[in-house]
Amino acid sequence: MPSLQALHRAGFEIAVVVTGEDRRRSRGADPSPSPVKAAALDLDLQVAHDLDAVMESGADLGVVVAYGHLIPADLLADVPMVNLHFSLLPRWRGAAPVERAIMAGDTTTGVCVMAVDVELDTGDVYARTEVPIGASETAAELRGRLVDEGSRLLVETLTAGLGVPTPQSGDPVYARKITQADLELDWSRPAADLGRIIRVGGAWTTFRDRRLKVWSAEVLEAVPGQPGTLDGDVVVTGDGALRLVEVQPESRSRQPASAWLAGARAEPGENLG
Repeated sequence: MPSLQALHRAGFEIAVVVTGEDRRRSRGADPSPSPVKAAALDLDLQVAHDLDAVMESGADLGVVVAYGHLIPADLLADVPMVNLHFSLLPRWRGAAPVERAIMAGDTTTGVCVMAVDVELDTGDVYARTEVPIGASETAAELRGRLVDEGSRLLVETLTAGLGVPTPQSGDPVYARKITQADLELDWSRPAADLGRIIRVGGAWTTFRDRRLKVWSAEVLEAVPGQPGTLDGDVVVTGDGALRLVEVQPESRSRQPASAWLAGARAEPGENLG
């Protein structure tokens, strides 16, 4: 959505916007448009849910942002496209570049404006910018900064003219989609690793056989005990410890860890996981 709005503000003629179909955003709600569709309609732009509309639009160039599907070769032959990708390619090609960069402990990532190819994120790069990753920055916070930088870079690159792109160099690393298994907290792992998983969002463990999400935690030095042991708001890990800051018990809302602990009345030596 920010990229669409930035292109419109910059004066580019937008022939059609392709986005997902309307769907229910919550249980019991009526189907509603995606944020991209809502923004496009506010700007009086044509909206479609099928790529055939691009072929019929007469557009000179397509701009792809978080579309989530490969573009067919016949369409690319008719309408060349650029993609706004949130990593420094070829590192973290694929679905979850922001999350994977944090989980891997990267200190730097970035944004690329790249040519769309029939294969996944393999196209040559027209422009890129580096962005440092904060030591405690969450995926949502980092993504917000990358979107701002990417929207600016996209407008600047298209305004100046695409020019000649540079082939990607280096060994590719793939950012596969984040699963629930990726987000489960294995307390035998080092606290620093678990802290990075928590920063991605949606990390979880169990307490008394019920799921407990951990939204925020502080990495501490080592404390004695078996991994997973709960000592007040501190959890022992394989190397170091985590102090729980914000959690979400199953079927409950997010809350300070202190409030959850007061209600849970954990016994000395109880475990998470």
